[in-house]
Amino acid sequence: MKSAELIKSASSYKSVYKTTLNQSIVDTLLLQCQRLNEFNQILSQMIVTGFIKDTYAASRILTFSTAQSSFINLHYSRQIFNHIETPNGFIYNTMMRSYLQINHPKETLLLYKLMLKNMKTVYPDSYTYPLLIQASIGSVLEGKEVHDHVVKMGFDSDVYVRNTLINMYAVCGSMMDARKVFDESPVRDLISWNSVLAGYVQMGSVEEAKMVYDQMPEKNVIASNSMIALFGRCGRMDEAYRLFVVMKEKDLVSWTAMISCYEQGGMYEDALVMFIEMNRRGIGVDEVVVISVLSVCARALVLETGASIHGLVFKTGTSSYVNIHNALIHMYSTCVDIADAEKLFNLSSHTDIISWNSMISGYSKCGLLKKAREVFDKMHVKDVVSWSALISGHSQAGMFDETIVLFQEMMLRGQIKPDETILVSVISACTRLAALEQGTWVHAYIKKNGLDVNSVLGTTLIDMYMKLGCVESAEEVFYKMDEKGVSSWNALILGLAMNGKVEKSLEMFSEMKRSGVVPNKITFVAVLGGCRHMGLVDEGRHHFDSMINTHKIEPNIKHYGCMVDLLGRAGLLKEAEELIASMPMAPDVATWGALLGACKKHGASEMGERVGLKLIELQPDHDGFHVLLSNIYASKRSWENVAEIRGTMTENRVVKTPGCSVIEANGIVHEFVAGDTGHPRIHEIEEMLDVITERVKMIGYSPDTNEVCFDIDDEEKETTLFRHSEKLAIAFGLMVTDPATPIRIMKNLRICNDCHALAKLVSKAFDREIVVRDRHVFHHFRQGSCSCKEYW
Repeated sequence: MKSAELIKSASSYKSVYKTTLNQSIVDTLLLQCQRLNEFNQILSQMIVTGFIKDTYAASRILTFSTAQSSFINLHYSRQIFNHIETPNGFIYNTMMRSYLQINHPKETLLLYKLMLKNMKTVYPDSYTYPLLIQASIGSVLEGKEVHDHVVKMGFDSDVYVRNTLINMYAVCGSMMDARKVFDESPVRDLISWNSVLAGYVQMGSVEEAKMVYDQMPEKNVIASNSMIALFGRCGRMDEAYRLFVVMKEKDLVSWTAMISCYEQGGMYEDALVMFIEMNRRGIGVDEVVVISVLSVCARALVLETGASIHGLVFKTGTSSYVNIHNALIHMYSTCVDIADAEKLFNLSSHTDIISWNSMISGYSKCGLLKKAREVFDKMHVKDVVSWSALISGHSQAGMFDETIVLFQEMMLRGQIKPDETILVSVISACTRLAALEQGTWVHAYIKKNGLDVNSVLGTTLIDMYMKLGCVESAEEVFYKMDEKGVSSWNALILGLAMNGKVEKSLEMFSEMKRSGVVPNKITFVAVLGGCRHMGLVDEGRHHFDSMINTHKIEPNIKHYGCMVDLLGRAGLLKEAEELIASMPMAPDVATWGALLGACKKHGASEMGERVGLKLIELQPDHDGFHVLLSNIYASKRSWENVAEIRGTMTENRVVKTPGCSVIEANGIVHEFVAGDTGHPRIHEIEEMLDVITERVKMIGYSPDTNEVCFDIDDEEKETTLFRHSEKLAIAFGLMVTDPATPIRIMKNLRICNDCHALAKLVSKAFDREIVVRDRHVFHHFRQGSCSCKEYW
């Protein structure tokens, strides 16, 4: 039944109350009223007897219907209000307050307008305007209109009204207006000070908040707790702690705020020490502090401490609280104790979507992706966190194909929009799979939907485009980013160097420093790497020295490795070996490997043999070192030594990693291995290889059979050469890709001299751009030349 009909029917109720009504009787009857039909009988009697016309009696019945009963809806109460002939200010305020409580601020403002129309019989009072000001929160314009009415009606000197105005402006972020009201207040109480302080705290304005706090005539615990929380958010831990220490009165919130400060600042040990001290003093814990300290245990990976807190929670009887329960599941799963997390999850009758998401995340972190998917599939409702946990879990486990399939499944369902974590995971998967078309689609989705490309997402896009050879696209992303962190600059500098644009890479390094971004260790790995790709020995030496003496960065093994590689590639083998000997840490196999590769490049067979034997001794299961040493012997035509190395590999079960090249065509990633015959279009590929051979030989190609390190005849060597994976991929690319687009290939090993020479000639003979990324660098082949300038 509608509210208006209820009012009409209430007047026709046969009243059981025969006594003439007075206020005392009405109060008694309302005190005993438990059901709607009883209320209707009281209301009926008041209407029939005309007692409803008594303003005080009407206010009592309305107060009961709006604030004291749980069985009368607000629409019904509004109908009662509408039937009161002469409502006073109290009645209006009661109705306004009721609308505010159910978050209907517009109705509150409309009632005020109705009150103004009846100004002859009713007037707003000092309780009216705080209600209107609260109704205006969220709209400074409406708040200012109410403020004007406050002044016109003469309530601007009322401290309660002024405090509500300060709070309204502060919540709306209009601190200039809030401060003006505060400064002009003739009387300021503790609420006034706390309100203006809360505004500055909300905005993160530390200095202004400190100024207000220092000027407060009385600093209560609420104000001090707010300041501690603000210091924590802004990373000013020392100030937070100093304030905490000098507080005369501390409550549970004070301790919780300090623990949260340490958690936000990554000072996990301090947070746990604070919690222990809190317990030692006998201060009881609540849900907020338990969740905070469990988060600390998860972040610090201190399972034993987390389990102790679980015991404390069990003793206090709060373990059944769903938020604490979820925090415990998260703590156990993050600390890789998935068995206890699983036990909590299965035994609980209070799970929510956060519980399910925590289990998906936990299983994913432990590599139990099948179980993660099982939990995911059982969920009745999935949110973006559910998808994010599953997708990022697959990406982190190196299951990149599955990552993209899951993303496509999510997009097809169309119910959830991807968040930053999902997009970063998918773009990273596209990078690893060389799936440029899919990655470009994701980027287009980001642009179409106007998603914010922050430092993390932007850096991931730059990394993808650079690692897939799309330098212009990477630069476009970089220049459009509003927020460029050091990682964004590093991705650009390294990417330019990898793609043969070393000069521009070094220019961007200079621009980075001019922009005020401080380079870090990774930056110098990128810069030194660029120098080694182009043989810029003097420039490399300069940057290495600058890193140590100007930027005070202690070089690590990667920096030394870059310098050894730089010197070795330039033929300065003795200097490279001396640098290895001077390193403050033990050289790793990669550093020795760089020297071995340089020995092979420059024909230093004696040093190469010595270094190669040392490397095999250090890492006997590394196939690359065996192959390099074998190649050195083969270049000397020492076939007995070649056979010995091959025999050692067989004896130690060292298997040479086969060359593998990946190419994407029409959204599908195709993979070729050296000597591949399993591709469904292998016969067409072989025919295309014959066409390629015929064309490139006409413009000067001659197979470099020195690349085949076996004592076999030249014809057999030539056949072996033409089975290299990148040649198969190039042939396939010529068959299936649009002539206007580059052929993009990713190879797991270093490209050999013969494949490099052939790719240059193919780019000229077929007028196609070919981009090959090998283990170290990109090769952009255009019209018979390569971006590496024969230095790789």
